[in-house]
Amino acid sequence: MGSIDRPDVRRPEEVTPLPVTVEEFEAARPRLLSAAHRMLGSAQDAQDAVQTARLRAVTAPASPPVDNPSAWLTTVTARVCLDELRARRRRNGAPLFADAVPAVEQAADEAFLRTEDVSRALMVMLSRLTPPQRVAYVLHDLFSLPFDRVAEVLGGTVAGARQHASRARRRLGPAQETPERTGAPDGPDPQIVGAFLTAARTGDTRRMLQFLAPDCVRDADAALLPPGGRTTVTGAADIAAGTAHFRDRIAAVCTLGAAGRPLYVIAPGGHPLATLEIGTADGRVTRITLRSARADGRFAEARGYGTG
Repeated sequence: MGSIDRPDVRRPEEVTPLPVTVEEFEAARPRLLSAAHRMLGSAQDAQDAVQTARLRAVTAPASPPVDNPSAWLTTVTARVCLDELRARRRRNGAPLFADAVPAVEQAADEAFLRTEDVSRALMVMLSRLTPPQRVAYVLHDLFSLPFDRVAEVLGGTVAGARQHASRARRRLGPAQETPERTGAPDGPDPQIVGAFLTAARTGDTRRMLQFLAPDCVRDADAALLPPGGRTTVTGAADIAAGTAHFRDRIAAVCTLGAAGRPLYVIAPGGHPLATLEIGTADGRVTRITLRSARADGRFAEARGYGTG
Protein backbone atom coordinates (compact mmCIF):
# COMPACT_ATOMS: atom_id res chain seq x y z
CA MET A 1 0.00 0.00 0.00
CA GLY A 2 1.56 3.31 -1.13
CA SER A 3 2.29 6.15 1.23
CA ILE A 4 0.15 9.25 1.20
CA ASP A 5 1.79 12.68 1.48
CA ARG A 6 0.15 14.92 4.03
CA PRO A 7 0.34 18.55 2.89
CA ASP A 8 -0.03 19.90 6.44
CA VAL A 9 3.11 18.18 7.70
CA ARG A 10 6.43 19.74 6.73
CA ARG A 11 9.49 17.55 6.26
CA PRO A 12 12.41 18.40 8.60
CA GLU A 13 14.46 19.83 5.76
CA GLU A 14 11.58 22.22 4.88
CA VAL A 15 11.24 23.80 8.33
CA THR A 16 12.38 27.43 8.23
CA PRO A 17 14.81 28.16 11.08
CA LEU A 18 13.83 31.09 13.26
CA PRO A 19 16.26 33.54 14.89
CA VAL A 20 14.89 32.62 18.34
CA THR A 21 12.87 29.72 19.69
CA VAL A 22 9.50 29.93 21.41
CA GLU A 23 11.20 29.00 24.67
CA GLU A 24 13.73 31.82 24.28
CA PHE A 25 10.98 34.30 23.57
CA GLU A 26 8.95 33.26 26.64
CA ALA A 27 12.06 33.49 28.81
CA ALA A 28 12.65 37.04 27.57
CA ARG A 29 9.01 38.17 27.76
CA PRO A 30 9.13 39.69 31.31
CA ARG A 31 12.19 41.79 30.42
CA LEU A 32 10.62 42.83 27.12
CA LEU A 33 7.43 43.94 28.89
CA SER A 34 9.42 45.92 31.44
CA ALA A 35 11.45 47.71 28.77
CA ALA A 36 8.40 48.36 26.57
CA HIS A 37 6.44 49.76 29.50
CA ARG A 38 9.18 52.24 30.35
CA MET A 39 9.43 53.28 26.72
CA LEU A 40 5.67 53.62 26.16
CA GLY A 41 4.32 54.34 29.65
CA SER A 42 1.35 52.06 29.06
CA ALA A 43 0.91 48.45 30.14
CA GLN A 44 -1.51 47.75 27.26
CA ASP A 45 0.76 49.35 24.67
CA ALA A 46 3.69 47.38 26.09
CA GLN A 47 1.75 44.12 25.72
CA ASP A 48 0.90 45.04 22.12
CA ALA A 49 4.52 45.94 21.34
CA VAL A 50 5.85 42.67 22.71
CA GLN A 51 3.23 40.71 20.77
CA THR A 52 4.18 42.57 17.59
CA ALA A 53 7.84 41.75 18.27
CA ARG A 54 6.90 38.09 18.63
CA LEU A 55 5.12 38.11 15.28
CA ARG A 56 8.12 39.77 13.64
CA ALA A 57 10.37 37.10 15.10
CA VAL A 58 8.13 34.34 13.76
CA THR A 59 7.98 35.89 10.29
CA ALA A 60 11.66 36.89 10.15
CA PRO A 61 13.68 35.58 7.16
CA ALA A 62 15.40 32.28 7.69
CA SER A 63 18.67 32.76 9.56
CA PRO A 64 20.94 31.01 12.03
CA PRO A 65 19.99 31.34 15.71
CA VAL A 66 21.21 34.59 17.27
CA ASP A 67 23.92 34.58 19.92
CA ASN A 68 21.93 36.67 22.40
CA PRO A 69 18.17 36.05 22.01
CA SER A 70 17.20 38.47 24.79
CA ALA A 71 19.19 41.36 23.29
CA TRP A 72 17.89 40.58 19.79
CA LEU A 73 14.29 40.54 20.99
CA THR A 74 14.84 43.74 22.99
CA THR A 75 16.07 45.42 19.82
CA VAL A 76 13.03 44.27 17.85
CA THR A 77 10.66 45.36 20.62
CA ALA A 78 12.37 48.74 20.92
CA ARG A 79 11.88 49.41 17.21
CA VAL A 80 8.17 48.74 17.63
CA CYS A 81 8.07 51.10 20.62
CA LEU A 82 9.94 53.82 18.75
CA ASP A 83 7.43 53.62 15.90
CA GLU A 84 4.55 53.90 18.38
CA LEU A 85 6.10 56.85 20.20
CA ARG A 86 6.60 58.71 16.93
CA ALA A 87 3.06 57.96 15.79
CA ARG A 88 1.69 59.07 19.17
CA ARG A 89 3.64 62.31 18.95
CA ARG A 90 2.25 63.02 15.49
CA ARG A 91 -1.30 62.37 16.72
CA ASN A 92 -1.50 64.31 19.95
CA GLY A 93 1.94 65.25 21.14
CA ALA A 94 3.52 64.27 24.44
CA PRO A 95 3.33 63.54 27.27
CA LEU A 96 0.38 61.18 27.54
CA PHE A 97 -1.76 63.05 30.07
CA ALA A 98 -4.10 61.16 32.39
CA ASP A 99 -7.22 62.74 30.94
CA ALA A 100 -6.41 61.07 27.61
CA VAL A 101 -6.10 57.59 29.17
CA PRO A 102 -9.25 55.50 29.83
CA ALA A 103 -9.83 54.65 33.48
CA VAL A 104 -9.39 50.91 32.92
CA GLU A 105 -6.00 51.51 31.32
CA GLN A 106 -4.98 53.85 34.14
CA ALA A 107 -5.80 51.08 36.60
CA ALA A 108 -3.71 48.58 34.63
CA ASP A 109 -0.80 51.03 34.49
CA GLU A 110 -1.09 51.70 38.23
CA ALA A 111 -1.01 47.96 38.94
CA PHE A 112 2.05 47.59 36.69
CA LEU A 113 3.89 50.37 38.53
CA ARG A 114 3.30 48.69 41.86
CA THR A 115 4.11 45.18 40.65
CA GLU A 116 7.34 46.29 38.99
CA ASP A 117 8.15 48.82 41.74
CA VAL A 118 8.67 51.54 39.14
CA SER A 119 9.19 55.15 40.19
CA ARG A 120 6.10 57.15 39.27
CA ALA A 121 8.24 60.30 39.08
CA LEU A 122 10.58 58.65 36.58
CA MET A 123 7.65 57.61 34.37
CA VAL A 124 6.30 61.18 34.41
CA MET A 125 9.66 62.59 33.38
CA LEU A 126 10.24 59.94 30.71
CA SER A 127 7.02 61.11 29.09
CA ARG A 128 8.64 64.54 28.62
CA LEU A 129 11.45 63.18 26.42
CA THR A 130 11.51 62.96 22.63
CA PRO A 131 11.00 59.43 21.24
CA PRO A 132 14.73 58.88 20.43
CA GLN A 133 15.78 60.25 23.83
CA ARG A 134 13.34 58.04 25.68
CA VAL A 135 14.30 54.89 23.78
CA ALA A 136 18.04 55.59 24.10
CA TYR A 137 17.82 56.28 27.83
CA VAL A 138 15.65 53.27 28.62
CA LEU A 139 17.71 50.84 26.54
CA HIS A 140 21.15 51.99 27.67
CA ASP A 141 20.74 53.49 31.14
CA LEU A 142 17.96 51.26 32.46
CA PHE A 143 18.52 48.00 30.56
CA SER A 144 22.26 48.15 29.83
CA LEU A 145 22.01 47.69 26.08
CA PRO A 146 25.27 48.80 24.40
CA PHE A 147 25.17 51.91 22.26
CA ASP A 148 25.81 50.01 19.03
CA ARG A 149 22.51 48.20 19.64
CA VAL A 150 20.77 51.45 20.54
CA ALA A 151 22.06 53.03 17.34
CA GLU A 152 20.69 50.07 15.40
CA VAL A 153 17.24 50.66 16.91
CA LEU A 154 17.32 54.40 16.22
CA GLY A 155 18.68 53.93 12.71
CA GLY A 156 21.61 56.26 13.35
CA THR A 157 25.19 56.31 14.52
CA VAL A 158 26.66 55.29 17.87
CA ALA A 159 27.62 58.92 18.48
CA GLY A 160 24.02 59.96 17.79
CA ALA A 161 22.69 57.34 20.20
CA ARG A 162 25.07 58.57 22.90
CA GLN A 163 23.90 62.14 22.34
CA HIS A 164 20.22 61.19 22.68
CA ALA A 165 20.93 59.39 25.98
CA SER A 166 23.02 62.33 27.23
CA ARG A 167 20.25 64.81 26.46
CA ALA A 168 17.77 62.57 28.26
CA ARG A 169 19.99 62.48 31.36
CA ARG A 170 20.22 66.26 31.40
CA ARG A 171 16.45 66.53 31.11
CA LEU A 172 15.89 63.98 33.86
CA GLY A 173 18.57 65.36 36.15
CA PRO A 174 17.83 67.99 38.80
CA ALA A 175 17.70 71.61 37.76
CA GLN A 176 20.51 73.88 38.91
CA GLU A 177 19.43 75.31 42.25
CA THR A 178 20.48 78.68 43.57
CA PRO A 179 20.84 79.65 47.24
CA GLU A 180 18.07 82.20 46.77
CA ARG A 181 15.68 79.49 45.64
CA THR A 182 16.63 76.68 47.98
CA GLY A 183 16.70 78.97 50.98
CA ALA A 184 13.59 80.99 50.19
CA PRO A 185 11.94 81.86 53.53
CA ASP A 186 8.46 81.80 52.02
CA GLY A 187 8.72 78.22 50.81
CA PRO A 188 6.49 75.50 52.27
CA ASP A 189 7.70 73.44 55.19
CA PRO A 190 8.51 70.02 53.66
CA GLN A 191 7.88 68.18 56.92
CA ILE A 192 4.40 69.63 57.29
CA VAL A 193 3.62 68.94 53.63
CA GLY A 194 4.87 65.38 53.92
CA ALA A 195 2.90 64.69 57.08
CA PHE A 196 -0.28 66.11 55.56
CA LEU A 197 0.11 64.04 52.37
CA THR A 198 0.72 60.90 54.42
CA ALA A 199 -2.55 61.47 56.27
CA ALA A 200 -4.37 62.35 53.02
CA ARG A 201 -3.24 59.14 51.31
CA THR A 202 -5.08 57.09 53.93
CA GLY A 203 -8.12 59.38 54.11
CA ASP A 204 -7.48 59.97 57.83
CA THR A 205 -9.50 63.17 58.34
CA ARG A 206 -8.65 63.41 62.04
CA ARG A 207 -4.96 63.31 61.27
CA MET A 208 -5.35 65.80 58.40
CA LEU A 209 -7.07 68.27 60.73
CA GLN A 210 -3.95 68.34 62.88
CA PHE A 211 -2.02 69.86 59.96
CA LEU A 212 -4.68 72.14 58.44
CA ALA A 213 -5.02 75.74 59.55
CA PRO A 214 -8.63 76.56 60.58
CA ASP A 215 -8.96 79.10 57.74
CA CYS A 216 -7.13 77.00 55.14
CA VAL A 217 -8.28 77.46 51.53
CA ARG A 218 -8.36 74.83 48.79
CA ASP A 219 -8.57 76.11 45.21
CA ALA A 220 -8.97 73.69 42.28
CA ASP A 221 -9.58 73.80 38.55
CA ALA A 222 -13.18 72.87 37.79
CA ALA A 223 -12.01 70.25 35.29
CA LEU A 224 -10.40 68.29 38.14
CA LEU A 225 -13.63 68.10 40.16
CA PRO A 226 -16.88 66.16 39.78
CA PRO A 227 -19.69 68.10 38.04
CA GLY A 228 -20.94 70.80 40.40
CA GLY A 229 -17.95 70.54 42.69
CA ARG A 230 -16.87 73.72 44.46
CA THR A 231 -13.66 75.13 43.04
CA THR A 232 -12.92 77.00 46.26
CA VAL A 233 -13.38 75.47 49.71
CA THR A 234 -12.56 77.25 52.97
CA GLY A 235 -12.17 75.68 56.39
CA ALA A 236 -10.13 72.76 57.69
CA ALA A 237 -13.08 70.42 58.28
CA ASP A 238 -14.53 70.77 54.78
CA ILE A 239 -11.12 70.46 53.15
CA ALA A 240 -10.26 67.33 55.14
CA ALA A 241 -13.61 65.71 54.29
CA GLY A 242 -13.24 66.56 50.60
CA THR A 243 -9.63 65.38 50.46
CA ALA A 244 -10.63 62.03 51.96
CA HIS A 245 -12.82 61.38 48.90
CA PHE A 246 -9.78 61.81 46.66
CA ARG A 247 -7.28 59.73 48.60
CA ASP A 248 -6.69 57.52 45.54
CA ARG A 249 -5.42 60.59 43.68
CA ILE A 250 -3.28 61.67 46.62
CA ALA A 251 -1.79 58.16 46.64
CA ALA A 252 -0.61 58.87 43.08
CA VAL A 253 1.40 61.97 44.03
CA CYS A 254 5.06 62.13 43.07
CA THR A 255 7.62 64.88 43.53
CA LEU A 256 9.49 66.68 40.76
CA GLY A 257 11.60 69.83 40.84
CA ALA A 258 10.68 73.24 39.42
CA ALA A 259 12.47 76.54 39.99
CA GLY A 260 14.50 75.01 42.78
CA ARG A 261 11.43 73.88 44.71
CA PRO A 262 9.44 70.64 44.94
CA LEU A 263 6.58 70.30 42.50
CA TYR A 264 3.96 67.74 43.54
CA VAL A 265 2.31 66.02 40.58
CA ILE A 266 -0.72 63.73 40.73
CA ALA A 267 0.04 61.01 38.18
CA PRO A 268 -2.23 57.93 38.25
CA GLY A 269 -0.49 55.11 36.44
CA GLY A 270 2.43 57.44 35.78
CA HIS A 271 0.32 59.80 33.65
CA PRO A 272 0.38 63.47 34.75
CA LEU A 273 -3.04 64.74 35.76
CA ALA A 274 -2.61 67.73 38.07
CA THR A 275 -0.08 69.74 40.01
CA LEU A 276 -0.54 70.18 43.74
CA GLU A 277 0.82 73.24 45.54
CA ILE A 278 0.68 73.31 49.32
CA GLY A 279 1.42 76.47 51.30
CA THR A 280 2.33 76.41 54.98
CA ALA A 281 2.72 78.90 57.81
CA ASP A 282 3.27 78.47 61.55
CA GLY A 283 3.39 74.70 61.25
CA ARG A 284 0.05 74.34 59.44
CA VAL A 285 -1.16 73.97 55.86
CA THR A 286 -2.74 77.28 54.84
CA ARG A 287 -3.50 76.81 51.15
CA ILE A 288 -3.90 73.92 48.70
CA THR A 289 -3.95 74.66 44.98
CA LEU A 290 -4.80 72.09 42.31
CA ARG A 291 -4.11 72.88 38.67
CA SER A 292 -4.37 70.81 35.51
CA ALA A 293 -0.90 69.57 34.55
CA ARG A 294 -1.67 70.50 30.94
CA ALA A 295 -2.17 74.15 31.85
CA ASP A 296 0.41 74.57 34.61
CA GLY A 297 3.57 76.10 33.18
CA ARG A 298 5.58 74.82 36.13
CA PHE A 299 5.00 71.25 34.99
CA ALA A 300 6.23 72.11 31.50
CA GLU A 301 9.42 73.49 33.06
CA ALA A 302 9.93 70.73 35.64
CA ARG A 303 13.34 69.13 35.74
CA GLY A 304 14.54 65.98 37.40
CA TYR A 305 12.60 63.37 39.31
CA GLY A 306 12.39 62.77 42.98
CA THR A 307 10.12 60.51 44.97
CA GLY A 308 6.92 58.60 44.38
